[in-house]
Amino acid sequence: MTQTTPAGPLTLIRSALAYLALLCGVLSLIPGMAVVGASAIVLAILLGWRDLRLVARVIFGLLVVMSLLALVDEPGALMDGAVNMTRLTALILTVMLLSTLLGRSRDLERISASLFAGRPTVRYLSVTFGTTVLSVPLNFGSVGVVSSMIAGQVRRHGDSAMARNAARGTLRGFGASPTCSPLSISVVMTVTFLPGLHSWQLISVSLPLATVYLLSGLIFSEREPGGPTGDSQGESGLQKYLPWLRFMAIIGAICLGAFVLSGPFGLSYSKAVTLSCLGAVGVLFAHAVSGSSCSRGNPLPSMAPVSNELVIVGGSAFLGALISSFALKWLGAGFSLPGWGYPVVAALVPWVFFLGGMIGLNPIVIGTLTGGVLGPIWLPEAVLGLGVGMVSGWGITTGGTPYSANSLLMERVTGYSAKVAAYRWNLAHSILSLLIGGLLAAALTAWLAV
Repeated sequence: MTQTTPAGPLTLIRSALAYLALLCGVLSLIPGMAVVGASAIVLAILLGWRDLRLVARVIFGLLVVMSLLALVDEPGALMDGAVNMTRLTALILTVMLLSTLLGRSRDLERISASLFAGRPTVRYLSVTFGTTVLSVPLNFGSVGVVSSMIAGQVRRHGDSAMARNAARGTLRGFGASPTCSPLSISVVMTVTFLPGLHSWQLISVSLPLATVYLLSGLIFSEREPGGPTGDSQGESGLQKYLPWLRFMAIIGAICLGAFVLSGPFGLSYSKAVTLSCLGAVGVLFAHAVSGSSCSRGNPLPSMAPVSNELVIVGGSAFLGALISSFALKWLGAGFSLPGWGYPVVAALVPWVFFLGGMIGLNPIVIGTLTGGVLGPIWLPEAVLGLGVGMVSGWGITTGGTPYSANSLLMERVTGYSAKVAAYRWNLAHSILSLLIGGLLAAALTAWLAV
């Protein structure tokens, strides 16, 4: 997460390196910028080594080992890795900036409070779908915002079925975002590793799938006894919906910009999303500097604390490019699965994500390995099936495993155990969703491969 508090020289250097990497990602078409950006990322990681979690250190170790192997056996892959690393790091940094600036908005407080109004079913769906919408630009910020509201409910009214259902809805709502959000790192990485797949094709299938995932959560929620609902709101009419309208307008503008830049203008999807988000960041930053907003703190956040994100996203992207090159070389350009093997593998992909998440592996790592190994050998005409399997598995893992960052954040803010949420509240729902996602991925693969 970003910071706004004053810091020492080392912190300033790390933040400056992160901003340099962002700039290089935006200017990656200029020769040499990818190398400069990758170098800035690695230096920022090394300067922030003490802040790295175990999984980040393991990924960085793999990055070093694979780079040495590539230097000897496949040196051309290093440049592809640097390009991937710089572009996707620029994306995640821009999304984090956008999340920080939007998180200071007064609208966000009113939006989160409005999620708790209404009868139990309406309230559950509001929290679930509302968290999904907030997750599009806010990423983990959406979980923090809604979790704080749940914690407030617990403090005022004690533990209750309403609060537990809200916690379920928040986790599942955030879990739906990687499946269908056009700005999510899951969709961007999937489209990056599967170059024959377009984002609009993927989202046209994954959005209905995410909707089924959210609606089916109603079956796996607690029955709430009669009693007071969420805190009432004094506003009514259009005034009540203005914060949502403004927020949706921002999301719509960003998504439209991403589709236009990746369509008529022909930019890569990762770069299109980065530029679209960066445009929104520029507008919000100018608004903050002008003094017309009520933002708190330094309008330009520090990016020093993002060492883990740099490793997990940037390092995984680098590894993905190297793994793809090695997979093609070791398996041979003509390697292919038997005809029945593609639907079977597509059905298993969501389970690979979920089982990896159950032992603490970040979905970005699983997505990198899956896309890096399967992408080069997949049938080009059936790539949509693999893409659906990847994003559905990613989303279910994010919403239903105990070691995901949003589950741990929920536990820290509300006190509800991440393991209880994963094993007792969400496991049956996760298994059903994995079956649906896997079967859909297999059916699409079999149908398109004919």
